[in-house]
Amino acid sequence: MLDINEHLIQIHIEKLPEGLYLATSDDVQGLVAQGRTIAETLEIARDVARKLLEAQSDVHLPMAGESFDYSLIVEA
Repeated sequence: MLDINEHLIQIHIEKLPEGLYLATSDDVQGLVAQGRTIAETLEIARDVARKLLEAQSDVHLPMAGESFDYSLIVEA
């Protein structure tokens, strides 16, 4: 069960031709993260998601599509 300050969002991860990983999410508008490893990419995505969710809650904006999807829990 999620804490009241946590959000479950779907993250889409894909490996880029350069060998880097790219994370995006249809659940959090504007979430884009890139890293050298999957773990690094997820860590960056979590930080970006936290900041975007905080910004969206401040202005009450609604939350907003070789790859895989990953469920990420973000505490804001």
